[in-house]
Amino acid sequence: MTPSRHGFLLVDKPAGPTSHDVVQAARRALRERRIGHTGTLDPAATGLLLLCIGKATRLQSFMLTWEKTYEGEIALGIATTTYDTEGEPLGPRRPVPALDEAQLAGIAARFSGTIEQLPPPYSAKKLAGRKLYELARAGEQVPLEPKTVTVHELRLELSAPDRLRFSVTCSSGTYVRSLAHDMGEVLGCGGHLASLRRVRIGPWLAADAVSGEALANRPHEIPEQAWVSLRDARLPFGEVTLNPTALAHFGHGQEVVVREVEGSFPVGGQVAVRDRAGELVGIGVAVAFMPRARTLTVAPRMVLGALETA
Repeated sequence: MTPSRHGFLLVDKPAGPTSHDVVQAARRALRERRIGHTGTLDPAATGLLLLCIGKATRLQSFMLTWEKTYEGEIALGIATTTYDTEGEPLGPRRPVPALDEAQLAGIAARFSGTIEQLPPPYSAKKLAGRKLYELARAGEQVPLEPKTVTVHELRLELSAPDRLRFSVTCSSGTYVRSLAHDMGEVLGCGGHLASLRRVRIGPWLAADAVSGEALANRPHEIPEQAWVSLRDARLPFGEVTLNPTALAHFGHGQEVVVREVEGSFPVGGQVAVRDRAGELVGIGVAVAFMPRARTLTVAPRMVLGALETA
C-alpha cells in the first residue's frame, strides 16, 4: 500500500544506515519532504524507527516520550571508548567472573527503577550546539553530566561465559550503551554493547514494520500494519473528544470545557484532542480538572488544522 500524506510509518532499520539515512530514503520513496523520526538509533543498531509524515511531523516531540524496549547482547571483559563495538579497548581484557541467576537478578535490580546515568562520550547529545561525539573525535574534553532515566524492566541471562543477553524497557533518553558499560564496571570486568535491536516504541512493534530495503525499493508493498493514520495514532497521555462547537473554539485558540471525561488529567499535562469522527486535531494543555465532576478545561497548545487529501 502507499500511505496517505499524514501519519506514522513503522520502519525496521537495518544495521549500517543512520536514522537520518532512513528518513532520506523515505522522503525519496514517498515523495514527501515532511518526514522526521522519534528517536535515533546508532548505525550499528537495528529495529524500529517511527517516522512522522506530513502534518504528523508536528507531533514528533510528543511521540518522543513513549517508553521503548530493546534487546541485545553485552560483551564482558573489555570496556571501550564508545561503550560499543565501534570504540577502542580501554585497557587489556579483564577476567569475567562466573555468574549465576541470583547474581544476574541482583545486577538487574540494581539498574532498574529511576537511576542516574552518564551519556557515552561518543553520543549525539549536544553541548553548546555541538554533538558530544564531535568534541570527542576532535580530542576535546567531553563534559558529561548525569541524567535521570527510568528502567521499567530489565532481564539478563548468560548466552556465553562472557556474554549477557538482555531485554530492557526504559524511558525515552536512556542510553543502553551506558547501561552495558556500567554493568560491566559493577561486575569488575568491564563490558560494552555488542548488539542492539529496538523491538518496541510505545504500542508499536518492530514485527509490524516495513523493512528498510522494501521502503527504499518497493514502497508500493508497504504492509497495512506498518502505517498508522492520525485517526489510529496513540499519544503517551490522555485524550478527549470535542463536539463541533467546542472544536471550533479550540481551533481559534480558545479554552474549552469538556464534560464526562474518562481518566485522569494532571493540571499542566498534555491532552490529545479528537473530533467526533476520531480524527486527531491537536494537542491541548489541561488548565483545570475536577475529577468528581469529570470536567476538564483544555487550552490549545498545537492545532493540526484541516487535513489535506493525498
